[in-house]
Amino acid sequence: MQKWLVFFIVVAFIGIWQGDSLAETNTVTSTSSTVSGTTTVDRTPSTANAPSIMNGNQDVCSFAASAAIQTQVLGIAGGGSITDLNCERLKLSRALYRMGMKVGAVAMLCQDARVFQAMEMAGTPCPYFGKIGIEAAEGWASNPEKRPDYEKWVKENTKDEEYITDEAAFGGFAVFLILLLL
Repeated sequence: MQKWLVFFIVVAFIGIWQGDSLAETNTVTSTSSTVSGTTTVDRTPSTANAPSIMNGNQDVCSFAASAAIQTQVLGIAGGGSITDLNCERLKLSRALYRMGMKVGAVAMLCQDARVFQAMEMAGTPCPYFGKIGIEAAEGWASNPEKRPDYEKWVKENTKDEEYITDEAAFGGFAVFLILLLL
């Protein structure tokens, strides 16, 4: 404690001594100068803020997504909403079922390829233009391009067989003959 007290007293005396010595000088200086140049203001660029997108209702089938990126020179921000089609399908099907339209509700769900395949596996094909049961199965069989899983169905139900045509055989023979002659 005593060391600190001594330290502060010494610093105070030095400050007083310097103040007295500066005040007693009678030096008068006069300078005249012209300054020219440019002034540069250093400003940080604004920050790109991602916009907030509000979904006011809790019973919606969409959600918001936004993103932003900022560099030293340029900032970009954007956002939007993404609709969940499967959620919409479920809500529409539920509404149809509540109105007593059970076939319409099942047809709405059958637009999803997974539901379509599950119904087919269960032996109850999805409705086809108002037809149900065996008539619907015949409708889907005669018009497979209208199935929601058409691409997968084509891969499973077509065979890739290689046929060697006369032109291909002749071309292969010609290449073999040329290589043999060399």
